[in-house]
Amino acid sequence: MADRLKGKRAVVTAAAAGIGRACAIAFAREGATVIATDINEAGIASLTKEGIAEVAKLDVRNTADVNAFAKRVGKIDILLNAAGFVHHGTILECSEEDFDFSFDLNVKSMHRTIKAFLPDMIAGGGGGSIVNISSCAALRPPANRYVYSSSKAAVSLLSRAVALDFITKGIRCNSICPGTVETPSMLDRAAAQGPQGKEMFISRQKMGRLGTAEEIAAMAVYLGSDESAFTTGVDLVVDGGYML
Repeated sequence: MADRLKGKRAVVTAAAAGIGRACAIAFAREGATVIATDINEAGIASLTKEGIAEVAKLDVRNTADVNAFAKRVGKIDILLNAAGFVHHGTILECSEEDFDFSFDLNVKSMHRTIKAFLPDMIAGGGGGSIVNISSCAALRPPANRYVYSSSKAAVSLLSRAVALDFITKGIRCNSICPGTVETPSMLDRAAAQGPQGKEMFISRQKMGRLGTAEEIAAMAVYLGSDESAFTTGVDLVVDGGYML
């Protein structure tokens, strides 16, 4: 199937690598006009070769920058929020700074982008789809992921709250809860655990392998498309059996 997103305009955050990048590329391949953003300008520069219409530097932790960007871009049909950070540790290893940074990047960034783009999504007619990248950690936290799990649980509830409040305005809002996905940041975390780090991550996955960013992007395409017109306020789990 092709052109599932034809005629739609999409903004993707954290598109320089990993899930965000895979989603931006998948959206473009399905016919969407994609604006890919990240603070890593070098990382998003090559996306224009993948059919991405525009790349832009955007710090989703900066409210003024997000508001100015949304004003410039105008009406969109799909907002994909992929920015996030995984903190390792229990509550005893989580400083005030760790807590504030995690919630600012993992949760408040989505508050900023949704609040900035939502008015035009509503006023422009035709509604829109908001897709937030959460995590299976929001539903069943692993060990030593105290603030990450807490912040991702907030993402899931944030998504449901937006879905409920704007369900009569044509707005759908869902979250995707991936299991362990092989991305550059995940491989860095695995390496920090030592020689057996990657194998440790794989062992959590009952399929016996890590997920791919493209597999998460496939769900994002579905949620951005009209195929999911009756789906809102849901955590879509793509986890390779992690939750079993």
